[in-house]
Amino acid sequence: MSVEILSEHVNPLLGRKEAKLIIHHEGTGTPDRLAVRKIASDHFKTQQDKVYVRSVRTRTGGSSAVCQVEVYSDSKLAEKTVPAYVKNRNLPPGQRVSRKKGAEEEKAAPPAPKPAAPEKKAEPAKPAPAKEPKPAPAETKPSTKQETKTPTKPEAKPSGKPDAKPPTKPPAKPDAKPKA
Repeated sequence: MSVEILSEHVNPLLGRKEAKLIIHHEGTGTPDRLAVRKIASDHFKTQQDKVYVRSVRTRTGGSSAVCQVEVYSDSKLAEKTVPAYVKNRNLPPGQRVSRKKGAEEEKAAPPAPKPAAPEKKAEPAKPAPAKEPKPAPAETKPSTKQETKTPTKPEAKPSGKPDAKPPTKPPAKPDAKPKA
């Protein structure tokens, strides 16, 4: 694999060197981020923990990848500046943190407060029987309302549909051609 530098920019504010590289990989697949990171650290003669690969792009069927790389002057500065998802992408596959694992950890934390919740559920069980008699009278009232509403709704819908359709869409003529 050979390396060609397209552009290189020194960013003193962030303490890094931003470079755009072309890596020619004829006969092999697109290099992964770890391979690009190693190639860039060898090319810039620095440690791998100071190099972060932002993107690797290859055209379909192409044999060269365009990579954006950031080379930091200090690894502590890189830890502060580089977002967590970029750090995660630059790790070997076995060390990466997946979304599923993060979600499992979040789910594991809520069960600790749950033991307190069943105690609260035992208390509301007593008022629940008091609520049951109230819905019975309420059911009789809506039933009279439903009887009055049921006839009005079907009458409103059929009368509304025929009136609404003709003004919105005129009948189409399949044989008619538009005049130019």
